[in-house]
Amino acid sequence: MFELATAGRIVFGDGAIAKLPSIVSSLAGGEARCLFVTGARVERFAHVRQALEGAGIAAVPFAVSGEPTTELAREGTALARRERCSIVVAIGGGSVLDAGKAIAALVTNEGDPLDYLEVIGRGLPLTRAPLPFVAAPTTAGTGSEVTKNAVLADPTQRVKVSLRSDAMLPRVALVDPELTWSVPPAVTASTGLDAITQCLEPFVSSMASPLTDPFCREGMRLGAGALRRAYAKGDDREARRDMALCSVFGGIALANAKLGAVHGFAAPIGGSFESPHGAVCARLLPLVIETNVAALRARAPESPSLARYEEAARIVCGRADAKIEDLIAWGHDIARDLAIPALSTYGMRASDVETIADKAAKASSTKGNPIVLERAELIAILERAL
Repeated sequence: MFELATAGRIVFGDGAIAKLPSIVSSLAGGEARCLFVTGARVERFAHVRQALEGAGIAAVPFAVSGEPTTELAREGTALARRERCSIVVAIGGGSVLDAGKAIAALVTNEGDPLDYLEVIGRGLPLTRAPLPFVAAPTTAGTGSEVTKNAVLADPTQRVKVSLRSDAMLPRVALVDPELTWSVPPAVTASTGLDAITQCLEPFVSSMASPLTDPFCREGMRLGAGALRRAYAKGDDREARRDMALCSVFGGIALANAKLGAVHGFAAPIGGSFESPHGAVCARLLPLVIETNVAALRARAPESPSLARYEEAARIVCGRADAKIEDLIAWGHDIARDLAIPALSTYGMRASDVETIADKAAKASSTKGNPIVLERAELIAILERAL
């Protein structure tokens, strides 16, 4: 049995952001009050806010300056309630989209974020529908515009966990590749490798399905072919468009087929150290592939995931004769060429490895890994990634 759930509507194309006022009006009425969630540079989207207000839609600004936390979600929820917002619009990277998504859910559901969070919270279900939520990504990476979860960090427990519900799927994903043109190379690399990882992990996941496989295959093909070009030339229209599609496809795939150990590690690492999520994933990806494949060959040689890794190698490397070892080499090469640093760059030390490994073993994403990795294998991956 399998199913597929995604955003209620996906609007994709260069210049698509111009449709935002009409989309908001259709969801909440022409006299709507929207919480307008952006990154720290609120002025970057002043023209978008003006377009909303020109259509009679009040836009209440809320800036997200870093990774969204439980406290930030509380602040945004209080603001949206105080301003009587009837819709949430988020325009920015994955952190901004996750913050907006969480706020839209919490505004209508009483209590604290910890009441609803996985792993560290009570994990209660949302009982009321969130406010309508519109997601406009400005990076090609997280796929948050089409997923049903919002990742929040809790500094007290040094981990990132999800607020998750089918009801949290955005009503509209407004994907305009032109919004990614100004993204600097380092962010292009980090988010782009995250997007590719989010196509690869669901493809080999224990929950892969015929509905998600086509998204994974096409996402890997597009991402592997476009990322170096987008990194080298930010206004390469075709490359940016392909990366935006890769991100959407990865988001659809992960929301319906889970991820794996790469993202299982990324959650506690991101909660413990200030680090770009995509760069952490990029550093870990070839190491996790290598470990997974060795474990599958040793303990589950009949697993279909081995054949899927072989297919992924052919897609990513663009060669009919590519093997898993070529996929691993590709991962190391592109991380080097796109200047992805070691985990020690973010302050992680050998003394942190066992704690991170234990948290990763319990992470929601790890449940999708094609094989259960032993504690020693998890530790070895982190030691090599340092």
